[in-house]
Amino acid sequence: MKESTIQFKVVLDAQNVPEKIEWDATDKPQGGPTETKSVSISLWDHQQKNTLRIDLWSKDMPVDEMKRFYIDCIGGLAQSALSATGDEVMSQQINELCQRLVAHVQKNPS
Repeated sequence: MKESTIQFKVVLDAQNVPEKIEWDATDKPQGGPTETKSVSISLWDHQQKNTLRIDLWSKDMPVDEMKRFYIDCIGGLAQSALSATGDEVMSQQINELCQRLVAHVQKNPS
């Protein structure tokens, strides 16, 4: 059986706000830690039947990039929902939400 490890390193300021976020993975094509400005992780707790979330972003991440990041995350969920469940209606509804959010962001830039 193969194993893969994903690691995150978060450097915090005196108020515990992320200043720098790095990630690395054993299966990542390029070796060594890579800096990122934001990470969003969702875990399903099958005992409690709810989602545990970790959302971090560095204090220098621009608001317009944060909005795009969340739209991209939601769009990725549409594809994941389709792959995992085969529910085309659910996937389509999520994609339609993403299209509305893109239009909103274009009309209301940061």
